Amino acid sequence: MSTQPSFQSIPQLLHGRVTQAPEKVFLFSQADGRQFTYSQFADAVDRTAALLREKGIQKGDVVSLLMPNSAEYVIAYFACWKLGAVAGPVNSLLKSQELTYIISNSEAKALLVSSEFLPMVEPLLDKWPSLSAVVLFDNEADATKDISTGNLQIPGIAADDEAIIIYTSGTTGKPKGCLLTHQNVIANAKQISDWLGFGVADRLLTVMPLFHMNAVSVTTMAALYAGGSTVVSPRFSASRFWQIISDYQITSFGSVATMLSMLLTTYPDGIPAGLNTAQLRFAMCGSAPVPAETIRRFEDAFHCLVIEGYGLSESTCRSTFNPPDERRRAGSCGLPIGNEMRVVDEDDQDVPDGELGEILLRGENILKGYYKNPEATDRAFRNGWFHTGDIGYRDADGFYFIVDRKSDMIIRGGENIYPREIDEVLYQHPDISAAAAVGVPDDLYGEEVAGFVVLKDGSEVTAQEVIEFCKARLADYKCPKTIRFVKEIPKGPTGKLLKRELVKMV
Repeated sequence: MSTQPSFQSIPQLLHGRVTQAPEKVFLFSQADGRQFTYSQFADAVDRTAALLREKGIQKGDVVSLLMPNSAEYVIAYFACWKLGAVAGPVNSLLKSQELTYIISNSEAKALLVSSEFLPMVEPLLDKWPSLSAVVLFDNEADATKDISTGNLQIPGIAADDEAIIIYTSGTTGKPKGCLLTHQNVIANAKQISDWLGFGVADRLLTVMPLFHMNAVSVTTMAALYAGGSTVVSPRFSASRFWQIISDYQITSFGSVATMLSMLLTTYPDGIPAGLNTAQLRFAMCGSAPVPAETIRRFEDAFHCLVIEGYGLSESTCRSTFNPPDERRRAGSCGLPIGNEMRVVDEDDQDVPDGELGEILLRGENILKGYYKNPEATDRAFRNGWFHTGDIGYRDADGFYFIVDRKSDMIIRGGENIYPREIDEVLYQHPDISAAAAVGVPDDLYGEEVAGFVVLKDGSEVTAQEVIEFCKARLADYKCPKTIRFVKEIPKGPTGKLLKRELVKMV
């Protein structure tokens, strides 16, 4: 296990790594071949922090980040933390009304945005009254070339100061802002790094989007905590994947089940000849359970272990991982990696091993609370434990299994989708009187969105027209891929929608 000293803040952790190994390459940009040693990375962070300070950003201010995966995205996170500001990653797949809600609700003072997203942002600026600065941030060197760090004053940052606000949807429809502290982020990085045995020789590949905590915690912060390196790729590309693994001598990468399935489809005969992947230890997989058959086929084809884990934004990222050794148990999300876990009944009483119940969490990686939402915070933390809403069980050996969700959340290719948000859009359609969205099994994405609608008397509309209506108001991954017209949405005696009955119809 790690014997690293305790760090109170992320800037303190980075400073420690710069002191230890200033000339070691920390960050590789796969898109353009750039490299940043720990020292060079820290300099880039300081220049960007000075840029934000020039724009009036102070400790505690929220800075929204709307960029593709890039070195700049990683630098932007750390620049916010250097100032004691709160990084607010924004899902770049969202549509205008979703962006407006998140940036307005977080009261962001600045927006760092890449040029490819600027056309989406410009028509919305008057809807974000708290925003005082919009900074084009395609290339850190260009954006900060005239910036001096000489007068950069660094505030004191405590472990409990907020570092990230990341929005996660809930059953009430509106996304909630999870407040993660410096302690949360460092604790989870330590838990992941220690559990998986990462060290200075490890080089982790980030292909998951940096607007998710998976990429931030598992392949960026864990690499930093271990004193290793991280490689940022703009996006997952099945056709180029094994070449990147070989070129950068990757030792582990983050993934979701969909990626594993796509690699199996693209490379039915295994890793192409002539590539050197001997250093690859394992694939880390989360966000949704991976079918055991997919794991078996992946490991047989590519001779690479799949290490499953479980967590959510509220736990910074990971709360469990399978052990990367002979104890690994396929189909399980593993063992707790440093936080406490329980399985309880409706009265928050522990259930026996093997029995289903709700998963509860407690530990240093659990969020501080929901932004400006004390009711949701109190509800989630009742009786001193965080209630995940996920249903699972623990076996006699302490391994956890996730089998269902207390909410109706859909997980499509690693993206969390809450049906209530889709339902409300469907209800906005002038020809629809009732609607419900559900998740249905899908071979590629794990789950796909299906919409059931009841038309108003005399109305006529096609399934494709309903889908296009949704596409104009929701991110594409949230939109129903199929629409079924029904006479009524099944309900229970209390009027609650019986969505399981709809799934059975599919």
